[in-house]
Amino acid sequence: MIKQQRGLSLIGLIIVSAVLIGVAVVGMKVVPSVIEYFTVVKHIKTIANSGAATVAEVRSAYDRQATVDETPSITGADLEVTKEGSQLVISFEYAKKIPIAGNVSILIDYAGSSSGSKRPIE
Repeated sequence: MIKQQRGLSLIGLIIVSAVLIGVAVVGMKVVPSVIEYFTVVKHIKTIANSGAATVAEVRSAYDRQATVDETPSITGADLEVTKEGSQLVISFEYAKKIPIAGNVSILIDYAGSSSGSKRPIE
């Protein structure tokens, strides 16, 4: 009876390791940007429900929270403040370019809104 060899060759192991390392490097560079996006969404939802009545109050409240949590991608001036019915809606959008290696980079377009906030505007 002939035993057939099974397993991963050295070349196969190197290729699999290189792919896993590449995915890990990309992940480590993209995850902070995604965390920042979710922080910005959290801030605008908090502000929409907080009782800010004017556009200037909304923008200054966002700038204060952005300073504390260090979210430099957008400022209060970048927020679009509208009113849908009796609800305050704060929305934003921005693009983030993340360099990977050399001249290779990833461009992610982020957009978010506070729609669905429960606070009515008088």
